[in-house]
Amino acid sequence: MSDVQMGTVESKFADMIWSNEPVSSARLAELAFSELNWKKTTSYTVLKRLCDKGIFKNEKGSVTSVISREDFYSMQSEKFVDETFEGSLPAFLAAFTKRKSLKPEEVAELRRMVDEYEVK
Repeated sequence: MSDVQMGTVESKFADMIWSNEPVSSARLAELAFSELNWKKTTSYTVLKRLCDKGIFKNEKGSVTSVISREDFYSMQSEKFVDETFEGSLPAFLAAFTKRKSLKPEEVAELRRMVDEYEVK
């Protein structure tokens, strides 16, 4: 499942689903028209594509997630670090912070996360 990817437009649509689920496919088409200016057919085409990828399911007109937003983006992040930094989170953080400074609250959050991990 970690090889599942979404483009930018699919991600916006997926976020609409995750934010509103369970949501009827008709309501989803209305939201997509309102937020993305999509025709109903475009919404249904993208929804089918996301369902075929195994991210969502559309049963009897009710759309729900198979993979949560958090799990999906966690898998994508893990895949990126694995493929780009040979699985090294420190190498990723070093590259990330080379051009972008972390805010003090971000540093504190990272410390809290490491401390929690060490306790486990």
